[in-house]
Amino acid sequence: MFKWLDVVALFESIVTIQDKTSEIESVKLFTAPALAKFATHGQDSVIAQQAYHRALESLHPERLHIIYGNHSHDKSGTLLPAYRPGEPFDRTIQTRVWKIEEKQTDVNLAIAMYRDAASGKFDQLVICSNDSDAEPSLKAINEDFPNVTIGVVTPIRPVTDENRHRSISTSLSRRANWTRQHILDNELLASQLPTKIPTRKKPILKPAHW
Repeated sequence: MFKWLDVVALFESIVTIQDKTSEIESVKLFTAPALAKFATHGQDSVIAQQAYHRALESLHPERLHIIYGNHSHDKSGTLLPAYRPGEPFDRTIQTRVWKIEEKQTDVNLAIAMYRDAASGKFDQLVICSNDSDAEPSLKAINEDFPNVTIGVVTPIRPVTDENRHRSISTSLSRRANWTRQHILDNELLASQLPTKIPTRKKPILKPAHW
């Protein structure tokens, strides 16, 4: 619903709510190219992702930086224990599955945050993640650059009666100066990219599907 998201506009809003004096200098998006073979709409999904990235770069050429990792998968499939409802776990009963993993993203994020802290250009770093794998990099920044403020925003909906299974990572929150435990739907809606984005060549259009 909210995939055509202007991440720069979204985080301008979030950090301003947290501190009215804050200004966004740089936004880094860590991702990996979609694989047509595993995408819902095949090559059209790849084209949609490329359009989204070009849209962001077109609107925010100075502030938006996309850092790519990659996807890997075992072409012959990976053997994993089979799930059998109502029966106990048995590792000897296995099935072959596609196992797709996003590579380099965690490392890219950790290096980028540490380099940004070391550059002396930023008073504050904000990470949008609920992945505890980021904790070592936050710990290193705490120790080596104690004057740099760290914010953690978790990309999940507010806790409700229907949604109580996810909460902010304790390992991340203990390294942060401030945390935000949700992103609201109305914030996502207010931060959508224009349906049509003019460029020097053909305009970039919002994809019909992903």
